[in-house]
Amino acid sequence: MLESLFVPTLIVALAEIGDKTQLLALLLAARFRKPWPIIWGIVAATLANHFAAGAVGSWVASFFSAATLSWILAASFAAVALWTLVPDKLDDDEESGLKKYGPFVTTLVAFFLAEMGDKTQVATVMLAAQYPHFIMVVLGTTLGMLIANVPVVLAGNFAADRLPLTLIRRLASSAFAALALYAVYQALKLSGLL
Repeated sequence: MLESLFVPTLIVALAEIGDKTQLLALLLAARFRKPWPIIWGIVAATLANHFAAGAVGSWVASFFSAATLSWILAASFAAVALWTLVPDKLDDDEESGLKKYGPFVTTLVAFFLAEMGDKTQVATVMLAAQYPHFIMVVLGTTLGMLIANVPVVLAGNFAADRLPLTLIRRLASSAFAALALYAVYQALKLSGLL
């Protein structure tokens, strides 16, 4: 059960470094200078988004045999491993019109929208399909988002200037690649090939 919490936490925390939502957190912190409403907006948006993503992952997993699901997960994790190596850019239009609603609402809406189709949302779908404890996966991916974003919000530009983004992207990519290899191993084992 704890693996359903800790692995998603680590994977998403690494994948989030340099992600557009982390850049969004930095931008919101610089514009509003009110860290706690921004942090609570991140929590609420991430829980809502990842709960939906986790539900999809659990639902999809019910349609496939364990071996087939392992092959699908292996391919998906390999794709996300490669995707993680590509730096994200923030589209300023995502939050510019929301600023008038204050830091919490702006963060809530902007983060929820920015997470749609993002690699951490896709990772949540895949992790929920892989691990049996759906709620623990959602809590883990949300915790991973907070581990990566709260320091950025609290430290502002200082944190962004000090993080070796290329190294962190490579570590995140390696973690997804390791998950892909593990899923291949599971698929081979379940298919009777090992």
